[in-house]
Amino acid sequence: MREVIERVLGPLGRRWAWVGTVMRVQQRFDEVHGGYLASAVTLTAFLSLFPLLLAVTGIVGFFSRSVGDLPAEVIERIGIPPAGDAARIMTRAITTAEESRKTASIVGILGLLWSGLGLVAAFQFAFDSVWQVAGRGIKDKLFGLGWLGGAALLFIASFAVTAVLRLLPGPAWPLALVVSLGVNVTLWLWTFHALTNRDVGWKPLLPGAVFGALALEGLKAVGAVFVPRVVASSSALYGSIGVVFAILAWLLVFGRLVVYAAVLNVVRWEEDHGTDTVEIELPHMPGAVPMAATRAGEAQPVQA
Repeated sequence: MREVIERVLGPLGRRWAWVGTVMRVQQRFDEVHGGYLASAVTLTAFLSLFPLLLAVTGIVGFFSRSVGDLPAEVIERIGIPPAGDAARIMTRAITTAEESRKTASIVGILGLLWSGLGLVAAFQFAFDSVWQVAGRGIKDKLFGLGWLGGAALLFIASFAVTAVLRLLPGPAWPLALVVSLGVNVTLWLWTFHALTNRDVGWKPLLPGAVFGALALEGLKAVGAVFVPRVVASSSALYGSIGVVFAILAWLLVFGRLVVYAAVLNVVRWEEDHGTDTVEIELPHMPGAVPMAATRAGEAQPVQA
């Protein structure tokens, strides 16, 4: 497959620099096993949903009395068929949320913090693997807490700006879109800077941040249309497990987006600053002479 891409896009890459960059990004993604790194991000993000649901349950419990038919409204917005198993589970969860709101909120917040650190660790491992650097050990937890605090401030600022924009007269969606993209770019920059064990400054991280922000906006727009339909069809066919399939599909794309954005930064850095060649230590294999290795440290032997 790589040979076919090189044969087809090679001449274009030599003519247009951005095509060459795209080819190098895909090659590097394959070399560092980006699919497996993305799967780690997907799994930890999915596991983080459970304590998040507990926290949301606590919040719903506090506000359910002041809302009319909250279960019906939530089911309609998500797109779950009202007569299916998923709708009945959602109704029971919201109905019982008021009784367990204090416990759910406390446990949910603590669990969300713990799972959030797990998701941060997956980001750190993916970024360090792409940059080919070792982690910081126990210090990564401290950097993860710092990232969570900064991300929380960015989210609060985003919600505040969005609330102000809604008060403006006339259609303010173009301004809201610009503000949303600005917040997303800032969040991506903060993520790359805080969670990678390599300080290259802010400017070299901008290509991946812009790509990640634009791609995430597109992913959210597609998800707003695609996910409810998949939830509706899957829950009708598979029951409540269908909701899990739809969420996993969205998170899988998100995981690959995270890795591709980091790879783009590395490739652009190498295009501007070059690379270093170092020796690596490999297990001795009789009859094989390792002449080279991939960027992931895998030997490419030549038979003696």
